[in-house]
Amino acid sequence: MPLPRVGAGLAASQLPCPLSSLPPAPPATTSLPSSHTQPLLSLLPQAMAATEFLIRVLLGTIWYPQKVGDELDEATRERMQQRAELLSLEMSRLLQELEQSSQEPHSQELSSVAWGALLFAALQQWQFWAIAGVLVLLSGLWWWLRKRSREQDGSSDEESSSNEESSSSDREQEEEEEQEEEQEEEESDGEGPDDERDLGRTFAKRIQWPVQNLAYWRRVVEELAGDLLHVFQGQWSTSFSPVLQPAIKVGSAFEGWSPHGDDAVYCLLVPLQAPRGHAFQLELSTVGEPPAKVSCIRVELVCTCMRAQLVENLLCFLHHSEEELRRNQDPSLLDTLCTGSYLDVQKTAHWFQQFVRSAWMLMPLSGRYNMKVLPSSRSCKLQLTNASRRTLFIEITLGVQQGDSDIFLSSQSTEDILTPSTTWLESYTVAEMKFFRHIARQVPRDSFHLKCLQLCARAMVGTGFSTYTLKTAVMHLLTTIPLSGWRRRDFLLRLQDIMRYLRCCLEEKRLDHFFFGNENMPQEIVLPPALQAAEPPNLFQHLAQDPAAHAEALHDFYELEDRLTRLLFYGN
Repeated sequence: MPLPRVGAGLAASQLPCPLSSLPPAPPATTSLPSSHTQPLLSLLPQAMAATEFLIRVLLGTIWYPQKVGDELDEATRERMQQRAELLSLEMSRLLQELEQSSQEPHSQELSSVAWGALLFAALQQWQFWAIAGVLVLLSGLWWWLRKRSREQDGSSDEESSSNEESSSSDREQEEEEEQEEEQEEEESDGEGPDDERDLGRTFAKRIQWPVQNLAYWRRVVEELAGDLLHVFQGQWSTSFSPVLQPAIKVGSAFEGWSPHGDDAVYCLLVPLQAPRGHAFQLELSTVGEPPAKVSCIRVELVCTCMRAQLVENLLCFLHHSEEELRRNQDPSLLDTLCTGSYLDVQKTAHWFQQFVRSAWMLMPLSGRYNMKVLPSSRSCKLQLTNASRRTLFIEITLGVQQGDSDIFLSSQSTEDILTPSTTWLESYTVAEMKFFRHIARQVPRDSFHLKCLQLCARAMVGTGFSTYTLKTAVMHLLTTIPLSGWRRRDFLLRLQDIMRYLRCCLEEKRLDHFFFGNENMPQEIVLPPALQAAEPPNLFQHLAQDPAAHAEALHDFYELEDRLTRLLFYGN
């Protein structure tokens, strides 16, 4: 039977174990002289009475503490006073009986024995041991919990800080959403009823958005990138390997719309520069369509005779003999990471993976995470696991910048085509990151454009559509629909616009690449002049050439619509 509520008054019949049903104490086994037996037996009733009285008081205090308030009514005060008087009379009677018995013959000899019997009888009562056992168990449990808490504090600092930051960010987000809703209501007070906007707010609240600790993990990735660059500058700056530049954060996790929650992959692009005595010449291909357009990086040797006078032990690869170079200087980049005259993607990626392994033990993060380099032929994929078994996935790609623009030749791989190891893919990830950063500065505070992108990408998982297709469509809409129309109240309208735009592109079998010939491009995004004036490539060109692929794409679109509808109505 569970313990009664504190302060509740129960009848005697409702006690967990009525005192009247308690078994009498078993007879003592201690042997006493026969002359002492009768006086001792005459004292046992008084001892039992005193024991029962003490137990009643103790159990009454533990099980039924009186509810105390600042003020008592007269009836309660009178009952408490009567009970106190009865307890006082009972105690006085028992003390008088003990005093009278102590004046009988042999009382002086047996007083200590009587009190010992009284104590022994009390110890025979099971309530005493039950209460003592419960107290011991509670003390042990409290000690164990405190010890375990101290042990976990050292190993879970990162997770607790992540949870605290996540909880704090969640609370801040909830407060911001409440303020935004109040602001929306105030702004719409003077407007007429708008059912679609009301539905937009309703659906936005119903959806179970995945919990994301993007801000915390982004800081971990940034720390990793900074430490790698620091180790490289300290140990590899004098070698003839490619020179690492500060990493650039790219991809959906850094743009703020990853559909995978905490399982997102955090992407970094590490620009490469040619080492001393070398130069990179980009040979841009006119074959292929973005994002699968491939190019090559040709490595050339340059004269360092003038520089050799300023740098000790630096020999010129062009004007010193091969024997002298082989004896006094490390091999050139052409002899290590190139195939022929071209920088090899796979060799370069393998070199970078080896560098990360050797640099890891010199980095502060190695004390907090276990690092594993996952298999990859064109990039460096890392898996970091902390003491709480939380896993972080990072993919580092290498790239060479096209002049001063935001376009790179990257080592990233593509699932659609197999590329030779000397070909590098044209990457627009840096330009995309700068575009979303530009939009974030222009949109209203309660803009839902990233939520729209996130929800559609979540529904696309498992279909034939790529997130790059969706991203391109949303970027086009962000430059054609006023940014003030992407607020929470417009959530449903913008989702309808995205789906209409995709369906229109599928029907026409055409989706223009965003960064080619786009007159709406923000000025802060730097593009090569040839890119700005070029005819936009068609990302749906394969649909125009293959009727079966087009029919399958339409089927996937209908499936996407169904998934999105289920997400809107059921929230997950």
